[in-house]
Amino acid sequence: MASADLRDELDCSICLSLYTDPVSLRCGHNFCRSCIVSALDAQEAAGVYSCPDCREESPQRPALEKNRKLANIVERFLSSQPDMESRIFCTYCIKSLVPAVRTCLHCEASFCEEHLPRHSKSPEHTLVGPTVTLEERKCSTHHEVLKYYCPVDGACICVSCWVAGDHKGHDVQLLDVACEKEKEKLKTVLEELKSEREEAGRRVQNLKDHETEQRETLAALTERVSGLFTDLREKLHGLEKRIQDEITRQQDQVSLSMSDLVRQVELHKDELTKKITQFEGLCNISDPLTFLQEDCGDISGRSCDVIGEVGDAQCLDEDVVSLLLHRGLLHFADSLIDMKIKRQFSVMEKSDILLDIDTAHNYIIISEDLRSASYTATSQNKPAGPKRFTSRHVFSSRSFSSGRHYWEVDVSQAEKWLIGVAGASMERKWVGDESFIGRNNKSWVLTVNGGFIARHKNVDHRLLSDSPVQAVVFYLDYEAGRLSFYELCDPIRHLHTFTASFTEPLYAAFFVFADSSIRIMK
Repeated sequence: MASADLRDELDCSICLSLYTDPVSLRCGHNFCRSCIVSALDAQEAAGVYSCPDCREESPQRPALEKNRKLANIVERFLSSQPDMESRIFCTYCIKSLVPAVRTCLHCEASFCEEHLPRHSKSPEHTLVGPTVTLEERKCSTHHEVLKYYCPVDGACICVSCWVAGDHKGHDVQLLDVACEKEKEKLKTVLEELKSEREEAGRRVQNLKDHETEQRETLAALTERVSGLFTDLREKLHGLEKRIQDEITRQQDQVSLSMSDLVRQVELHKDELTKKITQFEGLCNISDPLTFLQEDCGDISGRSCDVIGEVGDAQCLDEDVVSLLLHRGLLHFADSLIDMKIKRQFSVMEKSDILLDIDTAHNYIIISEDLRSASYTATSQNKPAGPKRFTSRHVFSSRSFSSGRHYWEVDVSQAEKWLIGVAGASMERKWVGDESFIGRNNKSWVLTVNGGFIARHKNVDHRLLSDSPVQAVVFYLDYEAGRLSFYELCDPIRHLHTFTASFTEPLYAAFFVFADSSIRIMK
C-alpha cells in the first residue's frame, strides 16, 4: 500500500507517468522537464505563463530548477520495483503494472501484448514503440501527429502544416522514407568520418614513429658526440703526457747537473777554507826568519780555475717544449678530421668570406680587409661595370655551387639590416622592388626592418626574438637545398631554414641601410 501511494506521488501531472528529469517551478510544483517545456512553449504566443497545476501566472517564462532529490527518489523507487525497468506500462491494465509493447499516438495510450490486438487498425492510429513523450511526437501548433518531414526547412511536420501551414507547397516526405534518406546521408558522412579517423590514426602512428625515430637518432647522436669527445680527450691526454714527460726529463737532467756542480763548488769551498786557515797561521808568525822559511805554496791569488758558472745544461729548454706543443697541436688538428669521420660527423670548415668591391654600390664603403661594409652619404665614384649594383647592395667575392659551408656576420652596428644569399644571375641594375634581395626568386634573406623577418620571393615569415640579434651564422648545404640562419649566442639558436633546389652559384649578399655597418667575422 505504501508503495502504491508513493507511486502516485511520483507521477507527473501532465504525462501521468513517472517523472523524467524532474524540474520545479517557483510555486513548488514539479513536472518532467520535457512536459513543462512543451506546456510553456504552447503558452508563449499568449505572452503569459502559468503553472499547469496551480495556475500561478508569470509575465516572464519561469526558470526551471532541477529537483535532484525528487530525481533520486524516482530512481530509487524504480530500482526497488523488479518489473518496472521499462517505465512504460499498459494504460488498460488497471489492477497491476504490465509493461507496454506499443504506444498509439492518436489514442495517446500504451498497450500490452493482451490489449494490443483490440486496438483500432485504422491508418490514423499510428503505433510506435513504448513512449511517454507523446507531446514531442505531435505538432506544437496543430497538436496533430508528426507524420512528414520537410527537407526544405529540415523539420518534422503534421498534415495541417503541409496542407495549410508554414510548409504548404513544400516537397515533403513520409517520416520513414525521410529517415532512410537521412540515414543514407549519415552513412556516407560516417564512412568519410571513419576514413578520416583512419587517416588521423595513421598520422598519429606516423608521429609516434617519428618521435621514436628522433629519440633513437638523439641517442645515437649523443653516443657519437660522447665518443668524439672521448677521442679528443685521449688525444689531448696523450699530447699532454708527452709534453709533461719531456718537462720531467729536462727537470731530472737539470737536477743531476746542478747536483754535480754543487758538489764541485762545495769541494772548492773546502779547499779555500783550508788555505785561508793556513795563510792566517802564517800571518800570525812574528819571527821573520821563521815566516820566510815556511812553505806557503801558491799564493798568486786564485788557486784554481773559476767553476760553478750556470750553463745550458743547468736550464730548462722551453723552446723544445714549445716545439713539441706546436707540432702536437698541428697533428691533433689533422687527426680531428679523422676523428669526426670516425664518429660520422660531416667535415666542415668555416668559409673565408670577403666582400667584392667591384659589386659594391657607390654609397657603400668597403674596409681594407674586405670584411666590413658601411653606408656613406658621399658617393665613392666607383667605376661602372656589369657587376656593380645600382642599389645599396654588395656581394661576396666567393660563390658556392656545392658542399656545406658556414660563415658568421656581425650586425651589432646596424639598427636595421638585410643579409642573405643570392644567385649569380640576380639583377644588379635597378628595375624596381625585385632588385632587392629577398623580393625575388633568386635570393633568401633575414632582415630586421619593421620586424624580424625571413623573406623569399617577397613572402615574409615573421620571427620572434627575446632580444636584438647581434650576430648571425649562415649554414648552407647546397646539395640538400638547405639554407639555415642561427643566432650566434650561447647556446646557438635556430632562427629559420629555407629549402630550395639551388641551380646556380650562390653569393653571400648584403643590403646596407643608412647609418649602418655590417661585418663578416673571421
